[in-house]
Amino acid sequence: MTPESVARDASFEPELDRILVGDRTPGPVSLTEYDPGWPRRFESLRAELGDQARAIEHIGSTAVPGLIAKPIVDILVTVEKVDPDTTYAPTIEGLGYELRVREPRHRMFRNPARDVHLHVWPEGSREAVDYLLLRDWLRSSEVDRDEYARLKQELAREDWPDINYYARAKGPLIEELLSRARSER
Repeated sequence: MTPESVARDASFEPELDRILVGDRTPGPVSLTEYDPGWPRRFESLRAELGDQARAIEHIGSTAVPGLIAKPIVDILVTVEKVDPDTTYAPTIEGLGYELRVREPRHRMFRNPARDVHLHVWPEGSREAVDYLLLRDWLRSSEVDRDEYARLKQELAREDWPDINYYARAKGPLIEELLSRARSER
């Protein structure tokens, strides 16, 4: 899937309308060099979240030393059941996070500064497992980490109608990387 085909894919618009809470976030994506402070920031955020989750993990590019990233710390929180969210959402919102994505079996909250994304998935779900597998694979495979960085840099130059298009355009390579990681297990 090329950036052009992703940008022209009108079928993605209704999906975004269905899952996004609030306005769209258009524009190019801003990438920065890896910041060794990101893991410390994650540890501070993990402590703030407490122990109500099954697991709290640092995921995404800010969890991969040496990888360029949007300066957004992504956190994976696993719970027994995502739906209904009344068992955990009030606690997260009480810490200042706002709900940004609501889809079956997944919620994403972000902080007011928009530099932390907190993803809630069911414990043991394929998505939760894949986030960790991709993180660990990119930490261990310099070749694949570099390939992923090149794609991110290419895609970051595009002027997206919403940054979710950028994430979607990375999907085919992410699936390839996950396949490689699974074959090496």
